[in-house]
Amino acid sequence: MPTRARGLRLPDDLQEEIEREMRLRGATFSEVASSLLREAVRMRRVPGVVFMDGPAGRRASIAGTGLDVWEVISTFKSVGADRERLEVSYEWLSDRQLSAALAYYDLYPQEIDERIEEEERWTPGRLYGEFPYLRPRDAQPSDERKA
Repeated sequence: MPTRARGLRLPDDLQEEIEREMRLRGATFSEVASSLLREAVRMRRVPGVVFMDGPAGRRASIAGTGLDVWEVISTFKSVGADRERLEVSYEWLSDRQLSAALAYYDLYPQEIDERIEEEERWTPGRLYGEFPYLRPRDAQPSDERKA
């Protein structure tokens, strides 16, 4: 993605916050500032969506739920893009929360589709191949039980 240099005057307290993020993430000023600005723009465009850190990196989530947008959209696709069936699948979410996930997907489909594709690649075989200690004892192949 092309970039352009921009001059920016920051209050000292904001500069300190960005430097803190730089240390935590091991990233440059430009990387941190761009990430923060991108997320701020997206949260402003889609109220009800926030960004969370996790083992797979930062991701768009539905505020106050612990659910990622990709999870809701994956379910939406699995029910044939039927809003009523989606509401049944997530009966505890409000209409506004579901609408936020759908609106975010409308604006940023590539991001969400890429995440869904990555999640679908986590088959049990891949999971146990990369993390054999996660395999349940009763799912161990017979030769592994003897070891």
